[in-house]
Amino acid sequence: MLFIFLHFTHQAIFTTYAKTKERGVCMTNNMNPSLNNIAISPMAPQIIQTKFGDINGDGYLETVLLMGTKTPDSPLWQNLTLVIFYGNTRQFEKIMLKQNVGYNPTIFLGDFTGNHLDDILAISDTGGSGGIINGEIFSSINGKIRSIFDAESFNNKLKYTVNYQDQYKVAVRSMNPNKQYIIDLQYKGPDYLAEIYNQNGTLKQPIQGWVDPISGLYPVDFERDGIYEILSYQAIAGRFHADRLGYVENILKWNGYEFTIDRQTVGIFGEDLK
Repeated sequence: MLFIFLHFTHQAIFTTYAKTKERGVCMTNNMNPSLNNIAISPMAPQIIQTKFGDINGDGYLETVLLMGTKTPDSPLWQNLTLVIFYGNTRQFEKIMLKQNVGYNPTIFLGDFTGNHLDDILAISDTGGSGGIINGEIFSSINGKIRSIFDAESFNNKLKYTVNYQDQYKVAVRSMNPNKQYIIDLQYKGPDYLAEIYNQNGTLKQPIQGWVDPISGLYPVDFERDGIYEILSYQAIAGRFHADRLGYVENILKWNGYEFTIDRQTVGIFGEDLK
């Protein structure tokens, strides 16, 4: 039943898109097919988002669907899956996301690898208190769609330490790349500082914070060359999650084999001026 549903849905999408192109009208790349006339069980797979792009370089537009199963009485989606309808062969391919449960799932098509083809970025929210996300990128390699990045695996490569220091400072150290950033805590105000420091500016006791896993992945074409880099955000926490000290910002770039950190910075919160 799912195949039949997808077949007729995508025949309509593809025919409409082709006819629209023939008339010279630009069709949106963020179209969701209307399901108003189709009876769908609450636990049946549903189309969440639809994008169009040349995934494999054959000159035909593919239709890329993000599908999932909506949890009853909840915004949570399960069984998140990419379904790719190939414009030339009219064949389907289904790819289950590695992290296939999440909130607010979306897809983005763009060239991340520099091969002039559209890659697929899929993102969803985990719903945790740290705002952590799931993210995965798929690319056509030797005619096969493969996962070339996922946020969970990349998080395991990122190592940080966050240590409070005397004189109202916090040292954030990154091991990949090997850098250190010093955050001045005086903007936090006297009440915050009095809980942590003695009057002479020394720590009352050692305090360690941490850096959360990735909470944001944003495609940005920094060089305006048609190839997207990825801007990732990771929150820096102090004594507890809500004690935010800033964000580690990594720009990830494809090196021909994998995504690596091209540039790293730390963004901090400013002090309100009266």
